[in-house]
Amino acid sequence: MSRVLILDNEPIQALLDSQHPKHRIVMAYLEVPARRNRRKTGSLIVLVPTTVRVEAGWDRTATISSAVNRLPITDDALTTDKADSAAKLRNTLLVSPADAHIGAVMRTAEGEVSILTSDLGDLRRIAQTTARTITIARI
Repeated sequence: MSRVLILDNEPIQALLDSQHPKHRIVMAYLEVPARRNRRKTGSLIVLVPTTVRVEAGWDRTATISSAVNRLPITDDALTTDKADSAAKLRNTLLVSPADAHIGAVMRTAEGEVSILTSDLGDLRRIAQTTARTITIARI
């Protein structure tokens, strides 16, 4: 079974700056599953919703992004269907567009879903709107 890890704003900022106080913590979330993947215990898909990437200021073409670009992190684009889902979450729960996009991604991702964030409140409220079990880890 595949596992999906969705990254929020601060984990992305921590990855972009090796001096960030939480850089090593976020790297550990990415490295441990990578070792497990080599032992064939299930795959890990790491996603960053594109609105979160914009919020975090991650320009993949910038020189500062070169190290992070080598990590197996996939953009999850805001498609029409996800935009509709996110807009409903934003209007209902009054959350940010980036958090609403995370909610849309968590609803459509296949496998076990975890979210890495520094903001538990809004993401817990969003997770409660789905019948899925979502793990939310605070860095």
